[in-house]
Amino acid sequence: MSYERYSPPKFGFLPHVIKNLLILNVLFFAVKLFMTYFMNINLTDLLGLHFIGSDKFAPYQFVTHMFMHGDFFHLLFNMLALFMLGKELEFVWGPKKFLFYYFVTGLGAAALHSLVTYIEMTSLQNSVAAFINSPSPDLFAGFIKSNISRPNLFTDFINDWSSSPNEPSYINEAIEIVKQIYLQKSNIPTVGASGAVFGVLLAFGYLFPNVELMLLFFPVPIKAKYFVIGYGAIELYLGFKESNSNIAHFAHIGGMIFGFLLLLYWKKKADKRRNNYWEQ
Repeated sequence: MSYERYSPPKFGFLPHVIKNLLILNVLFFAVKLFMTYFMNINLTDLLGLHFIGSDKFAPYQFVTHMFMHGDFFHLLFNMLALFMLGKELEFVWGPKKFLFYYFVTGLGAAALHSLVTYIEMTSLQNSVAAFINSPSPDLFAGFIKSNISRPNLFTDFINDWSSSPNEPSYINEAIEIVKQIYLQKSNIPTVGASGAVFGVLLAFGYLFPNVELMLLFFPVPIKAKYFVIGYGAIELYLGFKESNSNIAHFAHIGGMIFGFLLLLYWKKKADKRRNNYWEQ
């Protein structure tokens, strides 16, 4: 199959799985808004994926977080990518194979993200313990700089404490702040279909490497294979660079990794069947 240029499909021709995934994601978002504004229930806190060590973690969140989104634009961009690229995959593979691929990449993304989060939270827990054992203004300043996006909020407190480093009230307040930062980080939920969508992106680039994509933010045609490679490299870079980012970069990488491994497995099976056929 070859294409000169890829253009978005019409909504009326959506295959079943893509259409149902779009409906489910929009429905979950609508229910989330309704429960937030009319029932004062935080559905994201219940269905978003939490750190495994958090009291709010539940195993079902590995699936439910894929249907939750932070805001309208988060939902919009994920669904646009799924709508534009997933349709071609479902037409090629069929609904069962596409749905299997979608969930494998989504769960793989969640698994890698959870592993990275576990490593980060273990390191943070060790930092908290080290600070509590030997609290000091300098150690507190380093902890704040490494773990919050606006460390300048504590500049006055650090300066005041530095003038009286042995003052118990400053020490106790600093210990409480450090504990609260750890608690807040451990209870931040991860939401969105981005991991599975990145898996879809990887598969599209793998199956249609020379299709030219026209992007809104980069209005120059770019081949799918180059876009996938470039986007993956950017996500990997940002994953290591932005430790305090609200974007789950390693979930995106996880979706692409698990998608690539599954595609290789399917290719190996297809090659084996083909070889067996010709040997008969």
